[in-house]
Amino acid sequence: MSASQSTPKVLLINGPNLNLLGTREPGVYGSKTLAQIVAELEQKAAELSVQLAHIQSNAEHVLIDAIHQTDADFVIINPAAFTHTSVALRDALLGVALPFIEVHLSNVHAREPFRHHSYFSDKAVGVILGLGPKGYALALEAAAERLHQGGK
Repeated sequence: MSASQSTPKVLLINGPNLNLLGTREPGVYGSKTLAQIVAELEQKAAELSVQLAHIQSNAEHVLIDAIHQTDADFVIINPAAFTHTSVALRDALLGVALPFIEVHLSNVHAREPFRHHSYFSDKAVGVILGLGPKGYALALEAAAERLHQGGK
């Protein structure tokens, strides 16, 4: 935990096209909007005594800049399509040496073969996929538990 903050902080990162949740392929991604998911996570964060910051962008460099500039102690990331393409986003996470959990709403292994490879999974503390929005809540619980135990 950063010396400048008394409450651990988690940065939630959502990648490209997740701003369309609720209307984009609801059979795959569900009917909740990203705003609804984040609002629920903010409530859960308060219950777990952690701060939650959130960013969503369709631009890789915006997400990289957010990682470089964060004062968070832990990251929860749904890289979306960047999962399969972004060495740069992976390198940003490794460069700041923050632990992270990778989350996907759908089970990527039950989808097209190109979605089966992740540039993040081998470096993640954990990977949660296929559980819809509940995956974010589970990731937040795991992050909070780890942070309150003093570990990154």
